[in-house]
Amino acid sequence: MKDSNVKDDIRELVKAEMDRSGMTQKQIAEEVGTSTTRLSQWLSGKYGGDVEGMNEEMRSWLRSKSKEATNANQLPQPPSWIPTPTAKRVLASLAYAQMAADIAIVYGGAGVGKSCTAKHYRSNNPNVWIATMTPSTANVATCIDRIAQSVGIQDFIWGAAKKEAAVIGRIADTGGLLVIDEAQHLSTPALEVVRSLHDAAEIGLVLMGNEQVYSQMTGGGSRQAHFAQLFSRIGSRTRLNKPNQDDIHQLMEAWAVPADARAYCLKIGQQPGALRYLTKTLRFASMMAHGDRQPLNTDHIKAALMSLGNL
Repeated sequence: MKDSNVKDDIRELVKAEMDRSGMTQKQIAEEVGTSTTRLSQWLSGKYGGDVEGMNEEMRSWLRSKSKEATNANQLPQPPSWIPTPTAKRVLASLAYAQMAADIAIVYGGAGVGKSCTAKHYRSNNPNVWIATMTPSTANVATCIDRIAQSVGIQDFIWGAAKKEAAVIGRIADTGGLLVIDEAQHLSTPALEVVRSLHDAAEIGLVLMGNEQVYSQMTGGGSRQAHFAQLFSRIGSRTRLNKPNQDDIHQLMEAWAVPADARAYCLKIGQQPGALRYLTKTLRFASMMAHGDRQPLNTDHIKAALMSLGNL
């Protein structure tokens, strides 16, 4: 006789979870702490025991499976900042430029932690502004717009000259630091405007980007005349190549990578994109390990690399 006291929606949810997870009645019974026979009778509507008690047990089990699914699908967050040797070199350049009100240039390959370190420095020091450039901010007007936004000036000021004056008024006499990230996107006139902001406001300026930032100012070996004023003012030049092994080891420590997986991670860290790419791989691998309810291991890292399309 079918038990009319059991709500069909509870049964259907349990059956749906069985289909989703591939779990057998025996596996579910073990997790719930009941017998396979009792569970089978309840699923068929023929259970003659404490129906309400069984209903509550199954509700509790469904809640636990829902929580597991939610946790398994949450991407672990990468460490906000790791004080690697490369990051410390970037910090030193930022600190020098701000304290000396000088110009510094930090350039090199992508994924070595330049932008992340600049944000970390900003969060720990007053009057630090980061303006990140893109191809759409290459000219003078759009460059000034982006810098104005970064220092908190609203868009209602019209005209590049007026906005430039407003920026100078905002940052002058602050002992601050203006960081131009992705500076390789700026045109020659836009770079000259950035240099003039530094001269007028007398604060620190850091140009960050790839190798093109430096080659623009040197002309690839023969210095271009229109960059003479900017080049001659650069007080600190920091070139960053690919991360060294200490950078990668510190990143692995932050992600709790086991010893037997570290040699494999070192190989990943030699690829283009370096620390950024290794962080994405370890984040995905950690998600897989969490879903499997296992410690992170080499298999998880290899599976993550394959899922990201690089194995």
